[in-house]
Amino acid sequence: MNENSARSRSKSFARGFASRVAPGITLVVALGTIGVFLPTLHSASQASMLPPRTHALITPLAADKGTFKILVSGQQIGKEEFSIAPNGSDWTAHGNTELQSPKGNTHVSGSLVVHADGVPVRYEWSTQGAKKASATIGFTGLTATVELHLEGAKPFTQQFTFAAPLVVVLDDNLYYQYTFLARLYDWDKKGEQTFSVLVPQEMTPGTVTVDSMGEQVVNGQKVQELRVRTEDNEIDLFLDGPKLVRLVAPAANAEIIRE
Repeated sequence: MNENSARSRSKSFARGFASRVAPGITLVVALGTIGVFLPTLHSASQASMLPPRTHALITPLAADKGTFKILVSGQQIGKEEFSIAPNGSDWTAHGNTELQSPKGNTHVSGSLVVHADGVPVRYEWSTQGAKKASATIGFTGLTATVELHLEGAKPFTQQFTFAAPLVVVLDDNLYYQYTFLARLYDWDKKGEQTFSVLVPQEMTPGTVTVDSMGEQVVNGQKVQELRVRTEDNEIDLFLDGPKLVRLVAPAANAEIIRE
């Protein structure tokens, strides 16, 4: 991807985290507003001008399983069921999301395999609704190879090259993946930290800056807050130890709450 095409693509997504997930639904789902090849798109602060992390200083992963309610303007429009578990020396995470709209339901699933240090190995996603699509992504060294299948079209292959093997997968409507971003954050160092990300359903690479907001009390529960920023938007993660319990996107008036 050259600079002009990346800039053009970036502008096309530059309205924030919102992405169309099903007919009639606009929801915070992706970070496809920024380009990993265009650091000027992430220049809100000196820290965000730093290169993304090139190695994993990760808090050990922990097995987890649960359900998130997806709310927009206080109304539940869907839910996600997910699991994260060890798989030999690697970890496997899987999520299934169901979204409802007046024009029909949409089902999204994603399975992610990562090494113990957080470096991705393989990712598969599929979506079924008004249209069907699926893709497989293999991560080898600095390269991510995407094989995309769209209903009624020939398979399409595209490669993305990153500065380092450490890439965070943050896909549309699969919120369990933010757990990996939280575990990659260096809690001892704190401060703003920049990560390379890939939004597979948008075929969009990028960077995000993460910062600790410290301890907060939410509904009587003490949690740690992380703020994830692009140049134009932000999303707040709330964690109880290793568990992601809440995600808030103020611009979209959306909340993802653990049941």
